[in-house]
Amino acid sequence: MTNKEAAARIKINRLLEAAGWRFFPEGSTPANIRLEPSVTLKSSDLDALGDDFEKTTKGFIDFLLLDARAFPLIVLEAKSEDKNPLVGKEQARKYARSQNCRFVILSNGNLHYFWDLERGNPYIITSFPRPDSVTDYRQVTPDPQRLVDEEISDDYIVLTQHPQYQSEAAWRNEAERPGYIAANKLRFLRPYQIRAIHKLQDAVKEGNDRFLFEMATGTGKTLTAAAVIKLFLRSRNASRVLFLVDRLELEDQARRALVALLSADFRTVIYKENRDDWQRAEIVVTTVQSLLFNNKYQLLFSPTDFDLVISDEAHRSIGGNARAVFEYFIGYKLGLTATPRDYLKRFDKAKPTTRDPREAERRLLLDTYRTFGCENSQPTYRYSLLDGVKEGYLVNPTIVDARTGITTELLSEEGFVVSFTDDAGEDQQEAFKQREFEKRFFADATNQILCKTFLENALRDPVSGEIGKSIIFAVSQNHAAKLAQILNQMADRMFPGKYQSDFAVQVTSQIPDAQQLTINFSNNNLLGSANFLPAYKTSKARVCVTVGMMTTGYDCTDILNLGLLRPIFSPTDFIQIKGRGTRKHNFLEELFDDSIKAGVIWPDKSTFKIFDFFANCEYFEYEFNYDEVLKLPRPQGKAEGATGDAGPVVIGGSYEHLGTDILATINEETIGYEGMKIDRMFFEKFEDTVRRNDVIASAVESGQWDRVIDYVNREVFDKPEEYYTLDRLRKAAAVDRRLTLREILEKVFGLIPRFKSKDELLEEEFAKFVADAKPEEAEAIPAIKTYFKAYITSDQLRHIIESRDFTDLATNPVFSTRDFRAVPKRYRTRIPEYVKDYVPLNQFAA
Repeated sequence: MTNKEAAARIKINRLLEAAGWRFFPEGSTPANIRLEPSVTLKSSDLDALGDDFEKTTKGFIDFLLLDARAFPLIVLEAKSEDKNPLVGKEQARKYARSQNCRFVILSNGNLHYFWDLERGNPYIITSFPRPDSVTDYRQVTPDPQRLVDEEISDDYIVLTQHPQYQSEAAWRNEAERPGYIAANKLRFLRPYQIRAIHKLQDAVKEGNDRFLFEMATGTGKTLTAAAVIKLFLRSRNASRVLFLVDRLELEDQARRALVALLSADFRTVIYKENRDDWQRAEIVVTTVQSLLFNNKYQLLFSPTDFDLVISDEAHRSIGGNARAVFEYFIGYKLGLTATPRDYLKRFDKAKPTTRDPREAERRLLLDTYRTFGCENSQPTYRYSLLDGVKEGYLVNPTIVDARTGITTELLSEEGFVVSFTDDAGEDQQEAFKQREFEKRFFADATNQILCKTFLENALRDPVSGEIGKSIIFAVSQNHAAKLAQILNQMADRMFPGKYQSDFAVQVTSQIPDAQQLTINFSNNNLLGSANFLPAYKTSKARVCVTVGMMTTGYDCTDILNLGLLRPIFSPTDFIQIKGRGTRKHNFLEELFDDSIKAGVIWPDKSTFKIFDFFANCEYFEYEFNYDEVLKLPRPQGKAEGATGDAGPVVIGGSYEHLGTDILATINEETIGYEGMKIDRMFFEKFEDTVRRNDVIASAVESGQWDRVIDYVNREVFDKPEEYYTLDRLRKAAAVDRRLTLREILEKVFGLIPRFKSKDELLEEEFAKFVADAKPEEAEAIPAIKTYFKAYITSDQLRHIIESRDFTDLATNPVFSTRDFRAVPKRYRTRIPEYVKDYVPLNQFAA
């Protein structure tokens, strides 16, 4: 026996015991572990089994795990710690087939795989499944073809949900009534949502079990997910679905939506500790945090409890320890997000951005696309804000760029310069920049003018005329409290007697029941309703002042104003915040007096305003580098070389500006169909665009490359609606050389599997060059290759050789005098001539 064999055996026994498997009967409960028929075991022999669990005098031991009727359920193939469990894969498959077993566990005590022989490949698990969980899991006999063949139309959700109507026409007529959708939760799938599901079916047909829907805020990700849930449950490719959200307020929002859409067919619950409750449901909604708390996901759940796991806001559910929950379950995986994170963007393993050798691994784990099986940053389906606006489902914002005298200086290169006298009596100056607003610099006069500008220019509710529902984003909780106070004071003066300090509400984590406040705001009863018009149920509170809440996933369609009273530097945050206003809305939904409603046609929401006081929109339009190499966050702790805050300390570590401030500039710009740059750059759809183009596809198929390249340059590039350029495509490809348009198109149409690196092309060119080398030159081949590659890739070396300034080789970092002497004389001139005639140098440029 070896130590590794014994250690593995001990670990496997403990894992079996923890999952509820038994070698021996316990009272009236029979044993459910059996060794292969050639091996017998008595209770007194248990210790002896640990000597060498892989071999006995009668041969190799496999564990056979039994169901409640003592029939074979799982074959457990155990290996010692120094062996990869997968080495026993084929032996386990053979034994499982002989025992009529569908499931296999491969384990060496540290690494474990669960293998459903009817579904595909072994899947890494971190704990063994419970007997009852696997028994339930066995009830689902996966048949991807049933899922692929299921017909999806716009009435896929509603037809079985409203039997009180006698026909499809009756449902559709009812759905056309204003306000019907909000009151009765009737939904028809939109064409782009149907396309998303068809894309998923295509992916399943190709053997994929992970999918990513990249859909703009407001395009109905939850409705699309509901259709996917029904597809899996109805086709019997799943018996239970886990719907993961990342914040508490989204948990109830998701449950209510899924109940409204699927309750006629399936039961939806929010996970609670009552185990029996969730076991009786087909759909379980929960937050990642609740499963992580005290490792509940491992203690109370089995890896086989869910056949489909859906991650809402998927870019947030795969970071840190949240990923452990997501990967714990073995089922199909679907990610939903408006803002995926591409942590492999332009990552060069040869030039990492940190000294941590695990950087590539960490980036891979955090990359949304790769996590969901989508290579080259292409999701299973993508539907952008621009798509939604063009097709009439979403609205673009009107940007109000307003700057005060102080914020204008904060935004300048010099910053806002403060003069002060330090503790030693010396005159000092310090410049505050945009990033330091409010955290180290506070100006009450500035906050006053920002709030005044917001209220005087905000869009009004088209029915009641009051300030439209709004969300303001502050720098900090302290800043949010100040802004709410100022807004309430100003509302008192603008609307005498209408508000009692309930016009603006601080909604941050410090506020009790803050989550419920967000729900009440969406449901139009935050601190009351119908304040201006008794028949019009809209929230009495008009403004929520927040910091980080009400961004991701918050659904409130009648938002008319967003206030950015803080700088934003993350494109993901900016897109999420902007997405709070993009949904369309019919304001008659809240009007319940038919006498007022009759004959009055109020316009649907056609735009919303973004009040941008810190040039955020300008930053993301002109300054933000979308092609910058992304760096991982530093480990927590004090940054290297960091020092404490310096400069004037007056109140709470910040400088308080007591002077006045005035509005310096204010400009409004309505965003058209071309959208903002962040929309164009973030949702690159080049591959989808050219694949769908029949002219391009036909020309590629017939090999007419001149025609293809001319057409793409003429009809696809530099168009305002898509904003494609060859340079941006090159940057997105993250290759260490300049790609040609033909290479890019060959990759798009699958004619080449991947882009070759610069060195791979150099090796290919050199192989052609030395094909006629003489046998006696074999020893010089390394020197010849060095010269060949250096001459192609270095402009400086080519100049030296062409000008015959060989003395410059002494200081050349690429190719030295010694290197040149090692090259046979006939190659010193032959290589430049060959390169000039046969090698396209432009493709080797960085």
